[in-house]
Amino acid sequence: METVVTGRNCEVRFGQELPTVFIAERINPTGRKSLAEELKLGKLDIVERDAIEQTNAGAHIIDVNVGAVGVDEVDMLPKAVKKVMEVTDRPICIDSANHKALKAALNVCPYKVLINSVNGEEESLEYMLPIVKESSSAVICLTMDNKGIPNDPGERLEIAKRIVKRAESLGIKREDLVFDPLVMGAATDGNAGRICLDSMRLIVKEFGVSTTGGFSNISFGMPDREFLNVNFIIMGIMAGLCAPITDVLMKSLAPAVKAADFLAGRDAYGMNYISMYRKK
Repeated sequence: METVVTGRNCEVRFGQELPTVFIAERINPTGRKSLAEELKLGKLDIVERDAIEQTNAGAHIIDVNVGAVGVDEVDMLPKAVKKVMEVTDRPICIDSANHKALKAALNVCPYKVLINSVNGEEESLEYMLPIVKESSSAVICLTMDNKGIPNDPGERLEIAKRIVKRAESLGIKREDLVFDPLVMGAATDGNAGRICLDSMRLIVKEFGVSTTGGFSNISFGMPDREFLNVNFIIMGIMAGLCAPITDVLMKSLAPAVKAADFLAGRDAYGMNYISMYRKK
């Protein structure tokens, strides 16, 4: 089972048997005051720079999020998506909970995108899944519902089952469902990493689907975040992680993931790992 998204003259495939791909997270104003202020002014200079830098750093998919206080998402999200498409051929992850903004962005993108996201709440299922079906997109599925984020991996699996059943009833293919078992900060819950990875293992075993997650979340509030993030991504790969949402500018990320892919059986004969070694 493979998930496929496309960009300009570009196709990205990911799944349980394939090498890990990176969803680049930097075009997001959360925690980035300079980007938020620029978006309020209708400017896209940082968006353009981030798209280029992340592509050059090895991003496979570019996440685009413009959600911030004072930003008109319906106006700015399609503009940001168009700007990213101008400077990179990478597929795009359109990241918004605003249905009108999401539809506006989909209207300007002629490629198969990854939508971020749907969850187990009835309102989310009702509004988001028809958009996914109509646009022939892939979608990130969050294992949470109106009760919040369960601490029990079995409960997160039950939410995943609900999403799969509802999506397939609309004719959405299972390979277009990319599950996010939800990464929480380990600084406030020492079991957060284990719960996330156990949830991922259960979902992968049940459905064989592609998986993702905001793996930088694990290190909030801790020193040397890059060290923690990279190590948690490696642990994730061994648990079935296919496409982490992360900062691709971390210098230690790519070599560590190449090694993990080889050791996890996702890199036949270590050819990707050897190719990286030869380039060095």
